[in-house]
Amino acid sequence: MNTAHPEMLATTRTNPGETLRTAREAKHWSLPDVAEQLNLPVARLEQVEAGDFDKLPGHTFARGYIRAYAKLLGIDQSRLVLEFDQYTGTDAVGSRVQSLGHIEEPVRLSHNILRAVSFVLLVLLAGGGFYWWQQQAEKRAIEPVSSGIEQIDIDGADGTTQTHPLAELEDQAVAAAQASEASDLVDALPESEQGPQITPPDAEVGDTSALSEPVTPALPAAAEPQSTAPMVAAAGEGVVSLQFTANCWTQLTDATGKVLLRGLKRSGDSLELKGKAPLELRLGFARGAQVSYNGQAVDVLPFITGETARLKLGQ
Repeated sequence: MNTAHPEMLATTRTNPGETLRTAREAKHWSLPDVAEQLNLPVARLEQVEAGDFDKLPGHTFARGYIRAYAKLLGIDQSRLVLEFDQYTGTDAVGSRVQSLGHIEEPVRLSHNILRAVSFVLLVLLAGGGFYWWQQQAEKRAIEPVSSGIEQIDIDGADGTTQTHPLAELEDQAVAAAQASEASDLVDALPESEQGPQITPPDAEVGDTSALSEPVTPALPAAAEPQSTAPMVAAAGEGVVSLQFTANCWTQLTDATGKVLLRGLKRSGDSLELKGKAPLELRLGFARGAQVSYNGQAVDVLPFITGETARLKLGQ
């Protein structure tokens, strides 16, 4: 019985780089001369001539180097490319697939780097935005409360109405309080330190009738009884108690915008008001007022700017 055995055909593999090297030396060219003409590194040409194609970026690039090298030397490019395929055991299709595999890896790496950098930038941007928001919130928390009322109308005794800036009235209240303090200081001094006494121009020297004549104070037509019962705040309301030790321009506004009090209060005045909370209090001379809210004393010192103070009660 006869058995057919397939014949194994051995193909002689020739390094195309060796062919290129032999042709180069026949022209008496050095590797740097060829590298300069092909605009390639000398190390790449050394790898091509040595057949170290696995050190190149991929078979596609290797085949391109061989074609360019063969064209420069005047050798058949297709023949050398075929030698390359036989030497490496691949073909044009396989070389393209392998080269793409080598090229995609750095591309994927660059994409990963780009994603990482983008993520870091987003985190930094979000952190910066949060820091800015936190700083703005802290500034808003320490800013003095403002009611938005910058001027008021005051009715005069002659029936005319005059508009005055709110800051002007506050300054007047401060000046009046300071003048009152100075007057109290003079009254407290001994007579020898108060300075010369001025005699009224209508009274002659030696005539004491103008000084000794008793003066009968005018009484109010009808004095209404004052209620001493403390105010009781209903749900959602607050009671503000004010006692003045100096002249102080004062304004109190409730949550609805209703002005409960507006005007200059004198030293010794006291009052008690209630309204819908929170209530906004503005003092022209804050050191001359003592404030209580729902029976609890309120420290106005943290709210003083210059001599004035603005604060909200019942927040």
